[in-house]
This record gives sequence, C-alpha cells and structure tokens, in this order.
Amino acid sequence: MDFNRRNTVRTRSPRTSLHWKSAPTDNSALHRYLWQLSKKYGPIMSLRLGLVPTLVISSARMAKEVYKTHDLAFSSRPTLLGQQKISYNGLDVAFSPYSDSWRELRRIWVHNLFSPKRAESFRPIRQEEVSRMINKISKLATSSKLANLSQMLATLTSNIISRIALGKRYDDDGHETRRYLGIIRESEAASLAFFVSDYFPPLGWLDRCTRSYYRLQKNLKEMDIFYQEQIDEHLNPERPKSTQEDIIDILLQLRKDQLSSLNLTIGHIKAMLMNVLLGATETSTATIVWAMTELMRNPPFMKKAQNEVRPLMGKGVNVEEDDLENLPYLKAVVKETTRDPEAWDNPEEFLPERFLGDNTIDLKGRHFELVPFGAGRRGCPGMSVAATTVELAVASLLHSFDWELPAGIEKEDMDTEVQSGLVVRPKHDLCLVPKAFAEHVVY
Repeated sequence: MDFNRRNTVRTRSPRTSLHWKSAPTDNSALHRYLWQLSKKYGPIMSLRLGLVPTLVISSARMAKEVYKTHDLAFSSRPTLLGQQKISYNGLDVAFSPYSDSWRELRRIWVHNLFSPKRAESFRPIRQEEVSRMINKISKLATSSKLANLSQMLATLTSNIISRIALGKRYDDDGHETRRYLGIIRESEAASLAFFVSDYFPPLGWLDRCTRSYYRLQKNLKEMDIFYQEQIDEHLNPERPKSTQEDIIDILLQLRKDQLSSLNLTIGHIKAMLMNVLLGATETSTATIVWAMTELMRNPPFMKKAQNEVRPLMGKGVNVEEDDLENLPYLKAVVKETTRDPEAWDNPEEFLPERFLGDNTIDLKGRHFELVPFGAGRRGCPGMSVAATTVELAVASLLHSFDWELPAGIEKEDMDTEVQSGLVVRPKHDLCLVPKAFAEHVVY
C-alpha cells in the first residue's frame, strides 16, 4: 500500500486472492475488501477512515496518474504513530513526509547504499547464502525429509540483508538470533498496529491506555539498544577489518565526512537500518514462496521453468547471477507471481507466457500494470538487489531439485489463505519434499 498526505491506497490483489469467492471474515484481508469494493465502485474511490479522508487506487491507469502525472502531490506520508516511532520521528526514507531532508536521504540510498556498483558488490553474499540454503536442502533430499521452504527462505533473505546491513549473519537457534528476529517482527507489528490517534486525533490520549502502546514502547527500547550495539561494534577501533563494506560502515563514513547538506546523525543511521532490515526481508521471502506455490499448483509450468534452467547450468553447477539474463521464462514466472489482476486478461489463470515475446514489462516501476516495488519518487531504491535475490533463489531451487507435495496432499489442497503484514503472505508455511535432480550433484 502507498499512502500520501490524504492516505492514498494503491490496491494490488495477490495471486491467491483471485481464488477467493465470498466475503472474507478475517481482519487480515484488507486488500481483498478494497479489491472487491473497487470492482463495484471503480478504480478510484474516496473513503473516510475515522476522521481521515482516504483515496483508494485500484488500476494501472489510475496508478500512472498517482505515480507519474501527479507524483509530487502524492509523494508524502501521513504521520502514523507506530511508523513515526520506529523511524525516529521520520528520519528514514520509508515513512517520513516528503521534504528537502527526505530528498537528501533518498540521494544517499540511491548513490551510496544501493547504486549499481554497490549492488554488484553484494553479489558474493547473495551467492554464498543461496548455496548454503541449497546445501541444507540437499541433506534433506538424501533422506526424503520434508523441507519447510517458508522458514528456509526467511532465513536466506534475513541473512542476506543482515550481512549487507550489519556485516553479520544470524543462522542458528541461539539467543542472539532469536533476539534479532524478534526485534524485526515486533517492528513490523508496530508499523502496522492500530492507534486511535491515527484516525481520531482528538482522542489520541486513549493510546496510552492500550496494550499496543505498551508493546510499541517496549519494542522501541529493545530496537534502539540493538541498533546502538551494532553501531558501537563498527566504531570499535579494534574491530577486525573486513573486505566487504556493510551499510553501517558506509553510513558512518558519510557521517564522518559530512559531505552533504544533511547533518547525518546516529538517529538517521538507526532509522535507515530499520528500513533495510524491515523492508527487504519479508517482501523477498513472500515473493519466492508465492512463486514456488504457484509452480507446484501448475506442474507443466514448473517443468518448463526447470527445462530452461537445467540445460543452461548443467549438472553439479551452481546458478550464477550472470546466468539470470538468459532465463526469460523464469523472469516471467516471477512477474506473473506479482501482477495486478485488473490489468490482465484471464487474471485467474497462472500464465507466465504473457510476459514473453514482445512484452517488455519490467519490475522497475515504469510499467504500472506491475509495480511490486512501487514507482515514482517513493519507488524502492533497493529493487535491483531484491529482484536479483528472488530470481537467483527461484532458479536455484528449480535447478537443483524436483519437488513433491507431502504424502496425502494434492495440489488442489495447497494453502490459499493469506495473512497481511508489510506484504501479503501465505497463512501457513510451504512444506515440500525435495528430490535431488542428479545424485552426483555436489555443492
């Protein structure tokens, strides 16, 4: 969802919501409610959430008006309590209102943190973490054990992001890993929590009497301590030097140099760490899980994608990022997973072929039929890293293994329930049985 100063909401119904036949009964299905309302009232609707006027956008044509034609008018953010608190009162790029300071922060993201050169420097991290995941799945495949892909993919994306941002990985069941993941989950919950003041400002005092407010304050304290510990480690002169600069290294150097008009503070650094850790992990995980879910529900498309990947790579060879440009069908699968049903013919049919041939639609926010990373001034600056991670993970899973459903489960039984968070994701974990593509494959 995208919000402007009047709370503009751009609805994009995910693949699974297309299978929904009756009115949803759970409060996690806001995207479905809005999608159904748009079918009745049209692609642009005006709602009032409490005292807050809200504009709901539900078509590619209207999205173009918001993201391109009137981009400046719709590029701010409302000051929602939870989002303001976890962003250190708007010192980040995701939740802060549009301003000169925001533009300078955005410039830092684009030119310093996620420039093409910097994104390329993160390649070894992505490759290594995907290989680790494939090795773990290979061990399960030798004994025909079930692989919880949802959990494995969450670990994959979490470790990629934590290494890029913090210079460390969290891959065990120890206290620090549980602490790290707990802070991320609580921060996500805080950003989405309901607070009276967001919709009825005169009654904002009621928030202080709620469990949500107590939970928010507790998370803020734990979050701040965690971020400060990471920064202190990087400031320690005895810290071992690494050949791979992480985001904290970059931001601390920018703060030291103070080459921009923005007085970069420790608060800015903490807020931007929140953006990276919170915004990148869940979105990539959900996209990969949805892609694998749809391929399992449509075996001919799974086989077609595997037939594209396997001859190119050969047996016993890891998928490399350079190979992704030679996998148009795999890219089409990823696009099909994130598309807008309003903009396409036969939207309930999983059909990657619609993105092949002369159809040059990409994920970069230039084609408003497909904007999983947003567009315009508020488009995700890390979209190239996220898209590469998703494609590399899906290609590796398809190259290395054949996949089967657990005993007693048919493809028609696969979970189509969803739960909402920063992204819409499956309500239950995706668990599959991996079968090694070739017995002599060694990673």
